[in-house]
Amino acid sequence: MLLDGEDWSRFVHSFQHERFRLETRPGYTVPEEEEELRRWRSGEQRPASELHTDPYLVKVRGHARAGRRMRRVHTVTSPLNEHLRFQCEWGYAFSIQAGEEVHLLDFATTPDPGLPSQDFWLLDDEHVVLMHYAADGTQLGRELLENTDPAPYVRYKNLALEHAMPLTEYYKVG
Repeated sequence: MLLDGEDWSRFVHSFQHERFRLETRPGYTVPEEEEELRRWRSGEQRPASELHTDPYLVKVRGHARAGRRMRRVHTVTSPLNEHLRFQCEWGYAFSIQAGEEVHLLDFATTPDPGLPSQDFWLLDDEHVVLMHYAADGTQLGRELLENTDPAPYVRYKNLALEHAMPLTEYYKVG
């Protein structure tokens, strides 16, 4: 089943205990981020006030306060490209402050432990959503796998977390 719009937003925030994301692409094309990317390129710092005004970060803070755990691993190969540096400084740094645990797994220093090359979300170790992208990193869709054994994805999550490094140790922001 494909998830879009409000259906996607409701679903991805419906987890009860833990939400995990594996990101495998070296970059994502997100038209809504173009202005932020321009500001970052010009040397601006993301305003600290956005921690309390950005709708996504507000939701992350709410989940964290409620004791729901959010973790993600982004597989990378150093040196980090421009998009990944932007993501670390304008995205992940704020997500961490809001309560998400962000890790990087660098294949330049750590062999791939057998992870898929497919981005996915795993909610409560039960629900798997595959993320589909065009070659340029534009998101094509989100596919909820129904009647699928989540066990392989739980193993991927555990492998990724076992071999990855917390962003705060890997990448020094500021």
